[in-house]
Amino acid sequence: MEVLQILSAQAHLDVESITKAARARLGTLTSQAVYEMLRHFMETGLVRKFERPGRPAVFELSTGEHQHALCTRCGRVTNVEAEVPAPPRKGLRGWRIEETELVFLGECPDCRKAGPA
Repeated sequence: MEVLQILSAQAHLDVESITKAARARLGTLTSQAVYEMLRHFMETGLVRKFERPGRPAVFELSTGEHQHALCTRCGRVTNVEAEVPAPPRKGLRGWRIEETELVFLGECPDCRKAGPA
C-alpha cells in the first residue's frame, strides 16, 4: 500500500525514488521488493510504466487515458491531455493495433530557463 500511496502523491517516479520514499516511511525495503510490487500492480492494471530512452523507466497510477511530454534534456515527464490519431490504414497490413502512444519530446520549462545545454 505504501508504494501506491507514494505514487498517488507524485507520479512519474523511478524505482530508486519509490524505494527511497518508502524506506523513509517503513524503515527497510529492497529495490527488488519494489520491482515485484510494481510488476504485480502493472499486471492488475493499477500502475502504468513509462519508458524513457536512456533513462530509468518511471511509474504512475493508472488514472485514465492520457499522453506524455518528455524532456529530452532532464528526463522530466508530464501528463498531457491530447487526442491520439487513428492508426494509418496504409503500411500496417495484417497488424492488429492494441495501443497507440503519443509522446511529445522537447525541453521542459526549467531546462529552457537554464539556457543551452
